[in-house]
Amino acid sequence: MTIKIESLSFALKQPFVITGYTFTTADTILVSVEQDGHIGRGEATGIYYEGETPETMTAQIEAILDQDLTLENIQDLLPRGGARNALDCAFWDLKAKTSGKSIWQLLDIKPKPLSTVATVSIESPQAMAERAKFFSQYPNLKIKLSNDDPIIRLEAIRAARPDATLIIDVNQGWSFDELKEYTPHAQKLGLAMIEQPLARGRDEELEGYRSPIPLGADESCLDSAEYQQSAERYDVINIKLDKCGGLTDALKIVELAQRDDKGLMIGNMTGSSLSMAPSYVIGQFCQFIDLDGPLFLQQDIENGLEYKEGGMVSIPTTKLWG
Repeated sequence: MTIKIESLSFALKQPFVITGYTFTTADTILVSVEQDGHIGRGEATGIYYEGETPETMTAQIEAILDQDLTLENIQDLLPRGGARNALDCAFWDLKAKTSGKSIWQLLDIKPKPLSTVATVSIESPQAMAERAKFFSQYPNLKIKLSNDDPIIRLEAIRAARPDATLIIDVNQGWSFDELKEYTPHAQKLGLAMIEQPLARGRDEELEGYRSPIPLGADESCLDSAEYQQSAERYDVINIKLDKCGGLTDALKIVELAQRDDKGLMIGNMTGSSLSMAPSYVIGQFCQFIDLDGPLFLQQDIENGLEYKEGGMVSIPTTKLWG
């Protein structure tokens, strides 16, 4: 078995702004695992708010290359995060290719096409409204917000897109008091979900709180080990393979959430279609779909996903992954 790690940087079409961060590139690692003439691939961006970079992820994988690696033992050899995600997804891809079965056959899933949100990053209210209009073919929009006039921005977007289903992502940018202040206004604007309003580690006030709008956990639920606490505070769990460390742990979260009748969302940390492809598997179980990472890139990877009218995303081909 041969394992190769490459660093790839994808330029974004325009700066992407969220609470506390501005991104101009998507910096990833591409892991290739070759065995018996077959090559499995996985891509990861990592957890930016935990300081993960292509360099740190590469170092994590290189540190275990002297082991006899398998899909099973990397779950214990690597922590959650981008490094394990890239390697885990590469092993799943390799498993599909060596078995001669697609990922759908391996997991006994009949895939259905998914309709993704288009994400509107933080700008002036007018610019965000214009961006929402630009995404007119997308019936579902995800709006990035902070505590800087969020309702004014939402009102401008709703006026521009009265037809759209709106979810908002605060990226830990509100206090509990702000959440309670903004929620009635947001409810009048017909929001479907509020994602990660409070800071990770400071959201205990949500226990026992009944929000009129479903609340989603993103940064508060990184992997399956954090699921139980998040389930006590949130209505929806956002699964990102870069957070939980790959498809293997993501499937565990799906199982736990289905047991508890929790809502699910599939998200992404940007990246090419190679990052989205294994996430597409998890999207089969989700009510909220966020697979729009490649839309931000000036150029996607070869054999990438197709984004069509209505936000529909094509099922990944085996030439891409799985």
